[in-house]
Amino acid sequence: MLIPSKLSRPSRLQNTIVRERLIARLTNINFYRLALVTSPAGYGKTTLVAQWAADKSDLGWYSLDESDNYPERFATYFMAAIQQATGGHCVRSEALAQKRQYASLSALFSLLFVELSEWHRPLFLVIDDYHLLTNDAIHQAMRFFIRHQPENLTLVILSRNLPSLGIANLRVREQLLEINSQSLAFTHGEAKQFFDCRLQQPIDATHSQRLCDEVAGWATALQLIALSERQSNTPTHQSAQRLAGINASHLSDYLVDEVLDCVDEATRNFLLRSSVLRSMNDELIARITGEENGQLRLEETERQGLFLQRMDDSGRWFNFHPLFVSFLRQRCQWELGSDLHQLHRAAAEGWMALGFAGEAIHHALAAEDTLLLRDILLQHAWSLFNHSELALLEEGLKALPWQLLVENPRLILLQAWLAQSQHRYNEVNLLLARAEQEMAMQKVAIDAVLSAEFDALRAQVAINAGKPDEAELLATQALNTLPLANYYSRIVATSVKGEVLHCHGELSQALIMMQQTDQMARQHDICHYALWALLQQSEILIAQGFLQTAFETQQKAFDLIDEQGLEQLPMHEFLLRIRSQLLWSWSHLDDAEAAARNGLEVLANFQPQQQLQCLAMLAKCALARGDMDNARRHLNRCENLLGNGQYHSDWVTNADKPRVIYWQMTNDKVAAANWLRLTPKPADADNHFLQGQWRNIARAQILLGQYDEAEVVLDELNENARRLRLISDLNRNLLLSNALYWQTDRKSEAQKALIESLSLANRTGFVSHFVIEGEAMAQQLRQLLQLNTLPELEQHRAQRILRDINQHHRHKFAHFDETFVTRLLTHPQVPELIRTSPLTQREWQVLGLIYSGYSNDQIAGELDVAPTTIKTHIRNLYQKLGVVQRQEAVQQAQQLLHLMGMGVA
Repeated sequence: MLIPSKLSRPSRLQNTIVRERLIARLTNINFYRLALVTSPAGYGKTTLVAQWAADKSDLGWYSLDESDNYPERFATYFMAAIQQATGGHCVRSEALAQKRQYASLSALFSLLFVELSEWHRPLFLVIDDYHLLTNDAIHQAMRFFIRHQPENLTLVILSRNLPSLGIANLRVREQLLEINSQSLAFTHGEAKQFFDCRLQQPIDATHSQRLCDEVAGWATALQLIALSERQSNTPTHQSAQRLAGINASHLSDYLVDEVLDCVDEATRNFLLRSSVLRSMNDELIARITGEENGQLRLEETERQGLFLQRMDDSGRWFNFHPLFVSFLRQRCQWELGSDLHQLHRAAAEGWMALGFAGEAIHHALAAEDTLLLRDILLQHAWSLFNHSELALLEEGLKALPWQLLVENPRLILLQAWLAQSQHRYNEVNLLLARAEQEMAMQKVAIDAVLSAEFDALRAQVAINAGKPDEAELLATQALNTLPLANYYSRIVATSVKGEVLHCHGELSQALIMMQQTDQMARQHDICHYALWALLQQSEILIAQGFLQTAFETQQKAFDLIDEQGLEQLPMHEFLLRIRSQLLWSWSHLDDAEAAARNGLEVLANFQPQQQLQCLAMLAKCALARGDMDNARRHLNRCENLLGNGQYHSDWVTNADKPRVIYWQMTNDKVAAANWLRLTPKPADADNHFLQGQWRNIARAQILLGQYDEAEVVLDELNENARRLRLISDLNRNLLLSNALYWQTDRKSEAQKALIESLSLANRTGFVSHFVIEGEAMAQQLRQLLQLNTLPELEQHRAQRILRDINQHHRHKFAHFDETFVTRLLTHPQVPELIRTSPLTQREWQVLGLIYSGYSNDQIAGELDVAPTTIKTHIRNLYQKLGVVQRQEAVQQAQQLLHLMGMGVA
């Protein structure tokens, strides 16, 4: 819940002096990226900008206070101000900010810029009191914002000091408008106008000029002079002399003498007590001061010129001038020190009554009232947790004595979820174990429902740690006890059960469980678990070989991310990565690479180690294209990351796959042998995660000629894949079995494995898995096509795979390029017919493409000529070779290649 006054520009400006000369400087502000208004307190920064902004509609206003140093809070209010300026245009960015589902402020701003690209009118954002920001993460994000903000947006920053925003470049490029204290100082004419409005007896111009000069045009000093004259009849020149050259330490004395001591006791008491509030309204004033009509008192204080200003158009919210409130709080500590805790306690209760739990926690902390803090947290902490107010909750929980937490174990559960949500998994079990031990010693009862919630959280930690059996036991215990009302923990436990079934290879049951998780999460608007459930469903469907259904499920996940503004969640990278894997399988390499690169962009603000799997995907794309240089570059980065971090076994498996394929393609047996020697062998192969690493091992063994060992591995993989219906794994396994049989000269078994692989590919859609096997696969596919025994679908896929191998893994015309033909024609054993009636270079190219399995239409496409022209070339080369059928031409080409020493079968 946002405090309205923080997003409201000052509205009651009729008693202020209109600074025409400065407003004129702001007239062309839309030509600048940044307008910077800096001066010490009391020079009228806020008043000036509020005057300029009075008639602006496309403008957002954000007034900072100390609590805005939490990046999450800053982001929420910042986006609310943008929405104020655009009339709600940036819906996705606002949702992302509200749910705290972004990697960093810079990542949030990147999405905002995309939405603002559709906003074409001038746009203004005012940030007041910027000097209160001390968090460097926010400063860095704002530097990013200023560098990349749209051209039609102008940022206006008001600050007591020069902010650390890297503005020198803007100044050089004339994109910075600066107004400083010298500009803000009142001129003689403005001072005369000011006194004429505020003093009962006008003063002459010479007198007002002297007063203005003596305080160097400081607006607050002029206001103090007028206030002093009205309240104590102190001559204006005496007040001016006292204020001239005043510094911060002496200002307090002046304010005591000329302001606080000059008001009646009731007003003095009101000023001191209300100073504990960062903003105030009627209800809060009633709590703090006991005044029955707080609104009346606020309006009267404003009329007296006691540095109280309205914060919104409704006139309900007020705050003190920042200079004055600092003074008042100091005096409050001195004069009402014994009452200060009670004042903050009353303020906390007032904010609670208004529904602002975050402000209530601020005052409860200041009151050092742990019982009140406990009560606020018990009532509102889970709502704050669901809105990702994590830092505020951490601060509140740390302020509570351990004994209070033990007596209120739901707060311990919250503390454990805070650790889990911030990936501090090791802390979770330690915290829960300590709490249970302490409660047992003190005989503090823990009810069955809360114990079940502990189990649900422990189950999540266990599955994260790769302990599925422990996770299953805990999740089952939780679901057996948790009532339907405890939906969050039930969603967690259901999700964990689905993951456990997935790990055990029970894919159909796992899919049902994840569909239930998705349904429950959507029903209760727990969108990150809904997204997780969709990702798990996609992985399960891929393992079952239903890649098209997996693709459609991924699209639902993309839609959810788009609807809920989840673009910067790490799970978005997970989705992009599995989309890349699927597209790679189908040989949509450009799209697969784009998805992997988008995944890297999502991870730009996370630790580099998280990039491992996307980099592995980029390496696989390069390998499928036969681009060994790029593959090596990506793999170098993968190997650096593997050497500088601890990874889940699935991540290692996915990174090892392109490494082993690269060694196979480059015949690097040394690297493969070293890897095989150091790589732990999984205990089982009963799910698709474990099958992947065993497949890597078998590929390395085949490369090293360890055929017997590889055959044992592959036989077990195939048996498990058939038993568990891991169709995609079976498809991959059979391709390795084919390679093993081919290299051990068991051609019949190789052909059988290949035909089954092609048949399974009708369901999986696999292409790249065949392509990466290179020339050996091409030779076998050509033979199958020559036999003309493949069913239509398999024949079509074989031709597609053969075309991709020819395109990516060797030059299209490598078999019959000019150099080869020259050598062939001078070979002593070349058939006489070819010597006496040689083919043209184009006819040799066509023969090479026929040999490579291309159809007439495909050959026409490759050579960019009409199909009729290709028919003419084929007719001519058939005549010159003395053949009448395509199969005979392929056999003739094969004989010529064999003659030249090219090892083809």
